[in-house]
Amino acid sequence: MKDVMKLVGIMIISFCAVFVCHLFLNYYMDLIVLKDDILMGGMMIFYEAQLSTAKLISFISGGCLILTSVIMLFFYIKHYIDIHRKELGILKALGYSRLKIASHFWRFGFSVLIGCLLGYGGSFWLMPTFYATQNQDKILPDMTIHFHFLLFIFLVVLPTVLFSLLAIVYSYYKLRGSSLTLLKEAPITKAQSKKYNNNKDIPFLTELRQSTVKSKKTLAFFVIFAAFCFSSMTQMAMKMNELASEMMGVMMMVIGIILASTTLFLAITTVINGHLKTISMMRLTGYSQKECAKALLGGYRPMAYLGFVLGTIYQYGLIQMMLLVVFKDVAGIPQYHFDFVAMFISLFSFIVIYEIVMYVYSQKIKSLSIKAIMLE
Repeated sequence: MKDVMKLVGIMIISFCAVFVCHLFLNYYMDLIVLKDDILMGGMMIFYEAQLSTAKLISFISGGCLILTSVIMLFFYIKHYIDIHRKELGILKALGYSRLKIASHFWRFGFSVLIGCLLGYGGSFWLMPTFYATQNQDKILPDMTIHFHFLLFIFLVVLPTVLFSLLAIVYSYYKLRGSSLTLLKEAPITKAQSKKYNNNKDIPFLTELRQSTVKSKKTLAFFVIFAAFCFSSMTQMAMKMNELASEMMGVMMMVIGIILASTTLFLAITTVINGHLKTISMMRLTGYSQKECAKALLGGYRPMAYLGFVLGTIYQYGLIQMMLLVVFKDVAGIPQYHFDFVAMFISLFSFIVIYEIVMYVYSQKIKSLSIKAIMLE
């Protein structure tokens, strides 16, 4: 359970997913009840637009965050098995079956339960303000907030069960092989050996930077996703005052920063913790702290800026789709053009924050105790 509590990334992403989805889906279900009153009042166009918005945001944000949670779950399980290979190999040698060992990985779903419960409760806390903001022009009748048990099942119970089963199935797959395979270090494959021989003329620091990124593709995805969240959410948040409400903008800004911070923290700390012995050997052989940081962290900088570009394209396409498809028949909706000012503000903020994070972690490399690392 102590290792499960380290899955704070999945907790936070689960929280954000359920928070957004429950907010809009509960609003959607409460709005459907008022359909007969709205038909009599002639407010059908705005009503349909509100329903479409709720479904679209729930589907896009929920789907994106669920996919990220699954990738993060697989990463945590693989990372756990990699650092506990010998202990798991001993269990198999003692007669524990692969299914018996894998069945204990259901605890990884516990992190999803905590995140979902917090997101579900948090959305209920914000719901009165959210309902009032959605109908701030008093176009629709006043709405009463209802508890929908079906949403609790689909947003809290079902994700917990599915992620627990997913953890068992994936760990069962990763634990294949004999106990001896787990007890010994993972061998270098022929493909890896050939790649190393082909790269023998590349400078060491360049090769280390390339191999770090290539060997940790999941972490590269997290860096891209962190920049993607920051870029898309901050730029959309700056336009929400015109297109929706100030509260919506604040909510997007906070969620974007939380997701970006969580995934970037996970990626960078894992890179450093996974290369502690490499760092100690480099420092013992005379490499400076700056050279160590550049070799291990520098390769992720292009990934971060790629994620920012993708987030910029995504937010522009999403807003255009909502205006052209969802709100095409609603009067008074302003035209949206690409906001270069918002993009440059977001880009400048991202560069400052990202470079500060890289500097802080490069200083952490400097403060690492070589003696403590070598004695582990």
